[in-house]
Amino acid sequence: MYLLTMDWWLVLEKAILVAFIVTISLVIAMYTTYAERKVAAWLQDRRGPNRAGPFGLFQPLADGGKLFFKEEIIPVSSSRFLFILGPSLAMITALLTSAVIPWGGHLHLFNRDVSLQIADVNIGILYIFGVVSLGVYGIMIGGWASNNKFSLLAAIRGASQMISYELAMGLALIAVLMLTGSLQMSRIVGSQVEGSNYWNVILQPVGFIVFFVCALAECNRTPFDLAEAENELNFGYHQEYSSMKLGFYLFAEYINMFISSAVMSTLYFGGYDILPFVDETKWGLDPNLLSILGFAALMAKTFFFLFVFIWIRWTIPRFRYDQLMNLGWKRLIPLALVNMLITAALILWLKK
Repeated sequence: MYLLTMDWWLVLEKAILVAFIVTISLVIAMYTTYAERKVAAWLQDRRGPNRAGPFGLFQPLADGGKLFFKEEIIPVSSSRFLFILGPSLAMITALLTSAVIPWGGHLHLFNRDVSLQIADVNIGILYIFGVVSLGVYGIMIGGWASNNKFSLLAAIRGASQMISYELAMGLALIAVLMLTGSLQMSRIVGSQVEGSNYWNVILQPVGFIVFFVCALAECNRTPFDLAEAENELNFGYHQEYSSMKLGFYLFAEYINMFISSAVMSTLYFGGYDILPFVDETKWGLDPNLLSILGFAALMAKTFFFLFVFIWIRWTIPRFRYDQLMNLGWKRLIPLALVNMLITAALILWLKK
């Protein structure tokens, strides 16, 4: 009876949207590796990839082919099942976080309003934090299953820094939740688009800075890439991995960068809102065109943050591990707490 009453059009819409988001995440992650080397070359006054295809555009395809055809090695002394589970878990958790991000408004197609959000759950932020927390297990399982002391030490480093910086990130986010009054991602965007017409970064600049720094640490990016410190840990938690298992770990990092950039754009920069302080519905444009422009605006903001991620990597030197932990526990957490308390006090004062 349930199958007879199921809205099959809704199932088809969501299936197409899932396929689109997964595909675009993989393609953007693939070409972020190209952008990483091109931006580095630009900053260091050199050419970067320029042989594989015009302007080196086929370089990511060449890298992917190399990973696919490399010999796959599983150490004899490793735990085979967990050794395979580690990179798989890292990749899956990286992709799952995209489910609750509003990628645009609604498209009106075939007499239906099609939402450009896979799942509009009322605990969207908690879902993101829950899935991101599972990513720690991918790193820990991979490092432990390798049966390599360097890999294990790197995995412990990576897991401890991710857990530490998640606390400051969550506290910074509470201030945004106080302003919007909801954990639902669509309502957080709606409060910036339809409510006040200004973006949350204007009211929460300190919270955004804390969130951005924590995002760098969550993605294991410089200057927080202590889990891959070559001078002391050789290669890091994926030292024993080769072929596409290594590729999964590398891809997961770039997908996490893409999703983190999209989340920051959604929470602090209006999401698919095109311009702050402007009501785009008064432009008289077709609603479908407006939704497409909104998706393009979100992508533009996301690409900007991806550029900043890469820029920071080739600009700032790596911290020592004690400096990394001191920054998280003794600087960012107190700063996020003070920001949260000031926000709460101002909200109560303005409501009087």
